[in-house]
Amino acid sequence: MSVITELNELVSKMNEHPEFIQSEKNRIFQVNLAEYGPLQIIIQDGRVLIEEGEAENTEVILHLNEENFSKLLKDNLNTTVAFMTGGLKIEGKMGLALKLQEIVKKYQ
Repeated sequence: MSVITELNELVSKMNEHPEFIQSEKNRIFQVNLAEYGPLQIIIQDGRVLIEEGEAENTEVILHLNEENFSKLLKDNLNTTVAFMTGGLKIEGKMGLALKLQEIVKKYQ
C-alpha cells in the first residue's frame, strides 16, 4: 500500500470521527516527501483535507522519506530518533510537529 493511500485512509477515519480534531485550531502541516514532493495536511473547521503543493501559511514543514512518513501515520515512528539521525527534519514550530503526532496517535 502506498503512503498516499495510507494518508487518505487516515484522513477518512479522521473525518468520519472528528471528535479528536474538533477543538483543534485551523492548521496547515506541510509534509515534504522525498518521493512525492510537498503535501499539505489541512485541519480546518473540524475537517481534514489533503492538498498537493507548497503551503503559503504553514507554521511547520516536515521533511522525511516515504518509509518514515508511513511509520508516522501508523504511530510507529520514534520521532526523537528520526530527528537525531536525520530521518526527520523540521522547519518551523517543532511543537506543531509533535501535535500532528499526538493527533495521529488518537486515531490508531
